[in-house]
Amino acid sequence: MTPFPISAEQPASHTGDLPDRADVVVIGGGVIGVSAALFLARAGVSVVLVEKGRIAGEQSSRNWGWIRVQGRDPAEIPIAQEAQALWPQLAAQVDTDIGLTQGGVAYLARDEAEKARFADWLRLAEPYGVSSQLLDGDGVTRLLPEAARRWPGALWTPADMRAEPFVTVPALARLAAKAGAVIREDCAARLLDLEGGRVAGVITERGRIRAGAVVLAGGAWSSLFLRRHGISIPQLSVRATAMRTAALGEVFQGGAVDHRMAFRRRADGGYTLAPEGFHELYIGPDAFRAFARYLRQMFKDPFGTALRPVAPRGYPDGWATPRRWRADRPSPFERMRVLNPAPNMAKVRETARAFGETFPELGPVEIESAWAGMIDTLPDVVPVVDHAAQIPGLTIATGMCGHGFGIGPAFGRIVADMVQGKPPGHDLARFRLARFSDGSPLELGPNL
Repeated sequence: MTPFPISAEQPASHTGDLPDRADVVVIGGGVIGVSAALFLARAGVSVVLVEKGRIAGEQSSRNWGWIRVQGRDPAEIPIAQEAQALWPQLAAQVDTDIGLTQGGVAYLARDEAEKARFADWLRLAEPYGVSSQLLDGDGVTRLLPEAARRWPGALWTPADMRAEPFVTVPALARLAAKAGAVIREDCAARLLDLEGGRVAGVITERGRIRAGAVVLAGGAWSSLFLRRHGISIPQLSVRATAMRTAALGEVFQGGAVDHRMAFRRRADGGYTLAPEGFHELYIGPDAFRAFARYLRQMFKDPFGTALRPVAPRGYPDGWATPRRWRADRPSPFERMRVLNPAPNMAKVRETARAFGETFPELGPVEIESAWAGMIDTLPDVVPVVDHAAQIPGLTIATGMCGHGFGIGPAFGRIVADMVQGKPPGHDLARFRLARFSDGSPLELGPNL
């Protein structure tokens, strides 16, 4: 099979010496960190982004490539709408074709009960002016006339988009560098540099950067980094498998999902496929600590997550992964430059078979590449985007729960404004850090 296009073995694109100081340091080269660096640089802020491995090396390049409003938590909807307004602008500014297409997203109902769940979300979303609509069985047939399978209904959002993640995020990084951001790969942030309890910079493996503000957008590694500084969040990471087919005929321009699989048309003529509703959680110390907080999510979807007893060596929640380390010694982030889990090949075969059975006229479904990524998640299925009250000068943007790619430019803009002391433009109370410690009940998002 074709290897995944971004790996630690590939030469770094962003190299050079680190500056001694900056206004802001961003930790993490995924879509959130890169977008924040872009908007900070455009605002005239001196910003350095440090990435332990490769830009978009982890989940920001391994996702489905959907840019959707559909199915989001109500608090995320206006932010997702802002992102959809930003995407065409950014696509016109980058130096390559990112495959941005407004092909829509369809959630295909297994039965009438699932169709009713879609209707419930649509009632919540209607005040925001979404383009979503509930289709009956005939409407689904018109949407997917080539499908051998028939569904009783669907939630359909024609305004939703798609793009190619492993092309897009590196292109945004080059755009940020052009705007003046300093980006460095192979440069792990080991610790925050603190003076009097507040941020004074970041200590990296290449040296210290003085800065009055830091943005942590570390994805699956955020909880480990925060715990070293006394901040605990119940963030876990689950393995999600995906794959791409060889070029096939077009049966749908956008993305769709039913109870068996998700599929999304690609710019190269193939499809990105993934098993729907299936993730794998490696049990580690953080999983034990956070278990009680995830009970509601587990009861809602008891078969959606398979438990695995031991994380591979070096993973964020691995049993042997250090929880404490020194600034002058290699950290866990240097020992695992790119988190590159192996795909679940049984699920790859099962998903390819389901896609072929659904669209038999396509002929044999050849899988050219399969991969997996670690999705950082939180118990209520919405992220943390907030200032850390415990450490003045630290802003956290993590736990995107699989939503990060599509919504990334908007959260990047929001974080950039937050760091500058500007209003974020949206109500962020749902994403506050203190919800895990202030005694308030956690409200589970729709997770559609």
